[in-house]
Amino acid sequence: MTRSKMSSFSRYIGIDYSGAATPSSSLPSLRVYLADRTTLPAEVLPPPSPRKYWTRRGIADWLTERLAEDTPTLVGIDHGFSFPLRYFETHRLPLDWSAFLNDFQRHWPTDRNITVDFVRYGDVGRGADRYGDARWRRLTEIRAGAAKSVFHFDVPGSVAKSTHAGLPWLLALRRQLGDRVHFWPFDGWRIPHARSTLVEIYPALCSGEYPREGRTPDQHDAYSVSAWMRDLDATGELESRFRPRLTPAERERAGIEGWILGVE
Repeated sequence: MTRSKMSSFSRYIGIDYSGAATPSSSLPSLRVYLADRTTLPAEVLPPPSPRKYWTRRGIADWLTERLAEDTPTLVGIDHGFSFPLRYFETHRLPLDWSAFLNDFQRHWPTDRNITVDFVRYGDVGRGADRYGDARWRRLTEIRAGAAKSVFHFDVPGSVAKSTHAGLPWLLALRRQLGDRVHFWPFDGWRIPHARSTLVEIYPALCSGEYPREGRTPDQHDAYSVSAWMRDLDATGELESRFRPRLTPAERERAGIEGWILGVE
C-alpha cells in the first residue's frame, strides 16, 4: 500500500477488552495488537511472568508507558467510554466527562481487585446509586445499528461488563498522562497535531475486512482494529472519521456520551 504523506499517527494499537474476573486476572480474551506506518499489526504479549495472558491492570500500565513516549499513537479500545445522556439526567450529574469518570469510579471501584459483579450485586461500592437501564442507548449505538447498550448485561455481544470494568482505567490513564493524550471526542473533535489519542471502537465495523488467518476471535478483533486505523490513516480517510455527520445538537450530545470511531 502506498502511504499518504498526511498520516497523523506513527503507531496504531488495537485492544480487544474484557470485563471478566478481576483487574489482576490473566484473561485470554484480553488481546493487544500494534502496527506502525511500515509494519502490519503484530500481537503484543504481556511482560514475562507466571501469567500467560494480559490483565486489565497490566494493559493500563503498558499503555501508560507507551503513551508517555514521544510517538503519536492512536489507540482503539472496544468498550464504552461514557454513558447515555439519560444516565446523566437521571442522576443529576454535570455534563462533563472528567467529572463523570470520577463519579463513576467512586461508585463502581472496579479498578480494585474485585469483579464487576461484586459491585453490581452490592457487595462492594455503591453501584445501586448509579444504575443504568438496558433500554438506554447512546446516539452512537443507535447509529451503529447492532451495538448494544452499555447497560445490557448477560447477553451475547454485550459490552456492559467490559465498560463497567474499563472506565476506571480510562480515569487512571487520564490522571497519569494529562494533556499528553487526547480522549476523543471528549477533549474535542479535532485532534491536536502529534497528539496521542484514545478512541472507542466497535470491531464489527472492520473485522470482516481482514482475513482471519488462524487468529482467535479476540485476536482478530484487536488485529483488525489496529490494521483498520492504520489503513485509514494511510489513505487519508482517518481525518474524516473524526468528523462524523452530526447536527449541532447531536454533536453536543455525542460530546457527553462519546462516539464510536467509524460510525457515521
